[in-house]
Amino acid sequence: MKVVLTSNWDNESIAEITLAENLDIIQAEQKAEEYNASTTDNSTYYAVVKPDDYRLWRGMADLV
Repeated sequence: MKVVLTSNWDNESIAEITLAENLDIIQAEQKAEEYNASTTDNSTYYAVVKPDDYRLWRGMADLV
């Protein structure tokens, strides 16, 4: 599994970022929870768990 940082405001122009990869599901969920707990509600990103083969959204590059 991988932990991906995605737009907290569902903004399509913001690219996703890989925070961690090659984790088991428990490690990935813990990492995402730790990241989300350490940020505020106004943060640009929040962490989600995705499968290893998930293709990151590249923001504006995918829209053009």
